[in-house]
Amino acid sequence: MPFQPRVAILVPAPGYYERWQPAFARKAAALTAAGLIVEQRAWTDPGELAGYDLILPLFAWGYQREVAAWYALLDRMEGEGLPVVNPVPVLRWNSDKAYLAELGERGVAVVPTVEVAALDDAALAAARDKLGAEEVVIKPAISGGADGTHRIGPGVPIPADALGERRLVQPLMPGILTEGEYSLFFFAGKFSHAIVKRPASGDFRVQEQFGGREEPWTPGEEALALAAAALAAAPSATVYARVDMVGDAAGRLRIIELELIEPSLFLHHAPDKGAAFGQAVYAAI
Repeated sequence: MPFQPRVAILVPAPGYYERWQPAFARKAAALTAAGLIVEQRAWTDPGELAGYDLILPLFAWGYQREVAAWYALLDRMEGEGLPVVNPVPVLRWNSDKAYLAELGERGVAVVPTVEVAALDDAALAAARDKLGAEEVVIKPAISGGADGTHRIGPGVPIPADALGERRLVQPLMPGILTEGEYSLFFFAGKFSHAIVKRPASGDFRVQEQFGGREEPWTPGEEALALAAAALAAAPSATVYARVDMVGDAAGRLRIIELELIEPSLFLHHAPDKGAAFGQAVYAAI
């Protein structure tokens, strides 16, 4: 019988809302088809992990709400020398959206971002002035699923959950309202598929829980080159990656986020339904 590696997929803690399960089934099916044995472990209390051939944090949902526990898990996996994909240095780097500044410094076109240590009216005004934008979006530097993300127009007060907190301030990208947000997916560095996600009418958030919808999209050379440049700036090569980008006022694409930890991969939109994903993970063992 051929060797079948065992992989552990880190999943949400019990009691977390169950919307992750259909997506888990798609990813697990792709990994099983590639010849892997797939098991689940709650990321908040995974127990012994040394027996696995690979650990994948593909559903470590909620880490932005339990940041200390998340970083402790990363430290533990790195300290024990466990085989993790994506590698722990990539996971740690990608956990905090301060990486956008690093991408910008390396010449990658990113959504302009101002980091504020403690958001108040003066800091927000200064950020608006620096960005040259009256309508902005604020978000936690460690966030997911649009948690704590707000659109703030002129004269709108700072939401209570953000007041005095560390926040990233970005101009509202007009492209997200007119065209949507683009996501490109790469497995072992090779392009697989892409989608465009559009917000519900009157919203700016493209996530499904806010009424966002997606459809397949064919990226042009600009999008592919931008995604490649962003991934090249990561601490090391990635086995799986989602690159999110939006258009600015001039129609130029800019990186809004790299998803290298627990991205929705939308494998049902992949031409091979996830075969390249499964093969990339198997090859990483």
